[in-house]
Amino acid sequence: MLGLALFSCGAPADTDTTFAVGVEPVSESPAPAWRRLRAVEYNHATRDLFGEGLVLPTSIEPDVSLNGLQVVGSSLTSVSAWGSERYEDAAYLIAEQALANPDWVSAHVPCDLDVGDAVCAFEFFDSFGRRVYRRPLTLAEAERLTGVVVSVSLESGDFATGLTYGLSGMLQSPHFLYRTEYGDGGDQLTDFELASRMSFLLWHTIPDDALLDAAAAGELSSPSGRRAQAQRMLADSRWNDGLRAMFSDVFALYELDHLDKDPALFANANSSLGPSAREETLAVIEDLVITQNTDFTQLMTTRSTFLDRNLASLYEVPAPAFDGFAATELPNDGRRRGLLGQASVLALHAHAVRSSATLRGVFVWRSLLCLTISPPPGDVDTSIPEADASSPTLRERLQTHQEDPACASCHVIMDGVGLGLENFDGVGKWRETENGAVIDPSGQVEGTEFTDAWNLGEIIRNNDNFAPCMVQHVAHYGKGQVLTVGEKPWKDWLTAKFEESGYRFEEMVLVTVASDGFARVGGTQ
Repeated sequence: MLGLALFSCGAPADTDTTFAVGVEPVSESPAPAWRRLRAVEYNHATRDLFGEGLVLPTSIEPDVSLNGLQVVGSSLTSVSAWGSERYEDAAYLIAEQALANPDWVSAHVPCDLDVGDAVCAFEFFDSFGRRVYRRPLTLAEAERLTGVVVSVSLESGDFATGLTYGLSGMLQSPHFLYRTEYGDGGDQLTDFELASRMSFLLWHTIPDDALLDAAAAGELSSPSGRRAQAQRMLADSRWNDGLRAMFSDVFALYELDHLDKDPALFANANSSLGPSAREETLAVIEDLVITQNTDFTQLMTTRSTFLDRNLASLYEVPAPAFDGFAATELPNDGRRRGLLGQASVLALHAHAVRSSATLRGVFVWRSLLCLTISPPPGDVDTSIPEADASSPTLRERLQTHQEDPACASCHVIMDGVGLGLENFDGVGKWRETENGAVIDPSGQVEGTEFTDAWNLGEIIRNNDNFAPCMVQHVAHYGKGQVLTVGEKPWKDWLTAKFEESGYRFEEMVLVTVASDGFARVGGTQ
C-alpha cells in the first residue's frame, strides 16, 4: 500500500518527482468499504440534524486509528455488541429530545403531533430522511419506517411515541451510522455518495441541502460541478471545523486531551497544557490555509503562531493577550519555529518523565514524510540506560540501541532525526544542557545534515517527500482508505498540481475533490 511500504529502516525512499502536470492520469481505485461515522462526526451530524443544545451520549463505539488515521480505522473495524447498545440508547435519547422541542417539530414534522397519521409519518420520512441517510429514501424504506410509527402509535395511543420509534430507527440504521460509498454499478460514485464524501472531507459533517440538491441535479458527476460546490463549501465557516478535524486526525492531536506528564519534573505540566498545545497547532494551520491562503510548507519554518499565557510561559516569551489565544511572532533570534518547535509535537511525542528522540523521529518519518518505520521485534529490549557520568545525554545513552544489530537499522534513522529536537524537554521547554552536559542537536535526514531544530524544520520543508506526504494525507482522509500502488499516478499528479499552485493547501483540496480519482471506486468486494 502506498505510503506504508515506501521506506523501511534504511531502504531507499520513493522520491521520484517527475510528475505530469497536465491531464490527470488514469489510476486504479481500491474496492469500496463501509465507513462508520467517528464519534466527532456522529456528534456533528446529530447537531446539524437536530440543532445545538442536544444532550448527547458520553460514549459510543470508540474510534481506532489504523495506518495512522482514525478515518481509515473507521472502514476497517466493526461495531461491538456493546457499541450496538450504545447506538440504540443514543438514538432514542436524541429522538425523544427532538420531538420534545416544539421549534424542531414545527420545522420538520408536517402535522400536529396530537393528530398525526400514516400520511404525516410518510411525508416526514420522505423529506427529513434525505438529510439523515444523505440520499433520498426508497419507497420501501419510507413505507417500512411509516409502518413502525403506525404500529407503535396504535399500541401506545400516541403518535409522538410512534414517531420517536421511527426516528430512532433511522438513527440506528447503517445508512446513517455508515458512509456507504459503493458506486453506481460501474467505477464511479453516485452523486449522493460524492456529496457525502465531499461534505465529510471539507466540513466534517453531513451535506447541507444545497449540496444534496446539486447531487439530485446530477451536478457532482462532473469535475466542474464538484469544484464549484467545493469552492462554496470552502467559503463557509464549517471549512474551519473540517480543516481542524483533518489535522487533528493526521497529527493525532486528539491524544493531547490525555497528555500525561510528571508535574514534579516539568513545572509547566498542567491539565490545560495538552489542549493549549493542540489549539496552537490548529490555529497556525488555519491561519496558513484559510486566512493567508499561502504556501503551506511554511508550517515547518514560520515564526508566526498563536499563544495563550500557558504556552507563552513554556516558550519564555511575553504573552500576547491576558485571556485566551492571540497571534504573536516568535523572536528571530529565538530557538523555536514551525511545527517542530510547537509543544503539541514535542510533548505528545515524549515520555511522561523525559523526552524521546525515538518517538519524535518516528513522528517526522511517518507523519511529515509518510515513510514507514518498522516496529521493533517483540523480544527486543527497548529500554535505555539511566544517565550517569559517562552518558549524561540521551544521544550517548541511545548508543546502546545503535550498537545492537537488531535495533541499529531503525534507531540510526529515527534517533538521528529525533535528537535534533533534544534541546526541548518532555513538555517542549528549551534547555541547553542535560544532566550538566551540553546537548548536541545535530543530525541528518536522508543524507542532508542539520545543526539544530531550527535547521531541521527547513530541511523537512524542502524534503522531496514533505509535499507528497501532505497530498497523501488528504487523499487518505478524503477516501477513508490507504492509497493503493495503482493510485500512485493520481497522487503524483496531485502533488505536481500542489507544487504548481505554490503549495496552497486549499487549491490542492479543490483539485483533489474535482479529480476523477476522488470520484472513482474500485471493484466490489
